[in-house]
Amino acid sequence: MARYTGPKSKIARRFKDPIFGPDKAYERKNYPPGQHGQSKRRKKLSEYGSQLLEKQKAKYTYGILERQFRKIFDTASRKKGVTGEVLLQLIESRLDNVVYRLGIAPTRSAARQLVSHKHIMVNQKVVNIASYSLRPGDVVSVREKSKSLEVITNSIASRTAKYSWLEWNQEDLNGAFLSYPQREQIPENIKEQLIVELYSK
Repeated sequence: MARYTGPKSKIARRFKDPIFGPDKAYERKNYPPGQHGQSKRRKKLSEYGSQLLEKQKAKYTYGILERQFRKIFDTASRKKGVTGEVLLQLIESRLDNVVYRLGIAPTRSAARQLVSHKHIMVNQKVVNIASYSLRPGDVVSVREKSKSLEVITNSIASRTAKYSWLEWNQEDLNGAFLSYPQREQIPENIKEQLIVELYSK
């Protein structure tokens, strides 16, 4: 599966947002990368440029490639409701994202790896497709033989974030996907309307 494996701090600096989580390198250099990074005379972004930047930011944040991202947008545009909000709801309901949100994995890329290596189950069945779309009521759990994995135990031990649209069961190491999150419940700093405007051209 193709995915971005390059320098993450440089990407975070491009978007002026630590999209991959706490980043000491970003904190030291919180200006755009490149030799003109600190220049105050940088050209103002065009409307198209800011829309494209926002789409790229969303793709890197969630670890989704262009073809897949476009497919999710097309699905969102056919559903009822505000397209931008539905787009984020569909992305948030992906299995890799929910594994990350539940605290089973420390990052989304780690969550994708756990899923692809068959450590995660949905409704008691092993699912190894990271883009698998969950529905309200689905239960995500760790396979019995994978519960002692160091990456999982460490991540669960340090989990602090809680989301009202997810329910975690510490004893059984599973979590329920209760509902699609509302926009205000999604903490990501993404201006989804710019993405909608970009794809609507």
